[in-house]
Amino acid sequence: MIKPVGILFIVYNILLVNIVSAQTKTLIYTDHEPLGNMRTSFIKEVFFSSIENESNGRLKIEAHWGGELSISYDALKTVSGEGVADMAIVVPEYTPNDLPLHQIFKSFPVGPSGQKQVDFFRCVYADIPDLTNELSNANVVNLLTCTGYPTAFFSTKPLRSLEDIKGKKWRTASFWHRDFLKNAGAIPVTIPWGEKVYEALQTDALDGVMVNIDSGHDIKLQKVAPNILISKELWLGHVYLLVMNKNTWNGLSKEDKDAIQRAAETAYNSLGIVMNISFDTQIEDLQKDGAKVRILKSEEVEQWKAATRYKELQSAWVKQQEDKGVKNIDVTMKKVSTIINDVTK
Repeated sequence: MIKPVGILFIVYNILLVNIVSAQTKTLIYTDHEPLGNMRTSFIKEVFFSSIENESNGRLKIEAHWGGELSISYDALKTVSGEGVADMAIVVPEYTPNDLPLHQIFKSFPVGPSGQKQVDFFRCVYADIPDLTNELSNANVVNLLTCTGYPTAFFSTKPLRSLEDIKGKKWRTASFWHRDFLKNAGAIPVTIPWGEKVYEALQTDALDGVMVNIDSGHDIKLQKVAPNILISKELWLGHVYLLVMNKNTWNGLSKEDKDAIQRAAETAYNSLGIVMNISFDTQIEDLQKDGAKVRILKSEEVEQWKAATRYKELQSAWVKQQEDKGVKNIDVTMKKVSTIINDVTK
């Protein structure tokens, strides 16, 4: 028989557990990439840990990696809806109709890297409200902007300079980069990422791949295309927006919103350094694996910039978007151009 004191003790503990549970909010997060690369590890170990610390444990993150809850192309739809995920990584390139202004980032062939790239994106979202409004119209709030690595050229044949891509078949994902390749004299080829790229490179159906260095490194592209040209100045413009459902955000207390924003500051303060270290590590790994890696000189990067005729492409694209009824596209393009020029001086 349980004594009255024992009953009181049990009741007290049940009440205590319920109070703690009521004070703790679990946020469900979805990411299309597996845990383990630089970005996913950084988000988990730095950003998410900081959120839990800054909120004194009131906020917990239940993370789902590797497309467990949503593939990359469905991430915006998943997080903007209700019931599946409170937070997600959204890649604007995969939803151009919902996020047309965000397509501007990839229209530049040259830009900042490391901490300067982090600063660029922070400046862009602080100074251009149309970008934030575009996300708000999609029912999400951006919490952290994770940036991409520079572009690399992986070739099956010796690549003395970017002049050697002329007349050769090259694969890239972005519609901007396909036009860059075409203007530079290459033949753009569309092939799904993964095994089919390997097969095309092995059978000479493809001569090279223009891709961010980390993606090439992750799938060991150097095994079939070991001749690599790269520069930190070769801009990819690939962003990974870590967003929250707007209704979820609005439902948080000011105290918890402030905790998330402090956690973002902590992440931003170290993200550039981590990216630079990881970039150097990837170069070393590629070389150890037998790849011939050459860092382009600044004048070569400028030659590539001129060869892409990117300003002509931007003007044509702006006109297309205006014809579709996209508002403020020209103004936003000019503002982003100004900021990227200022950051790269």
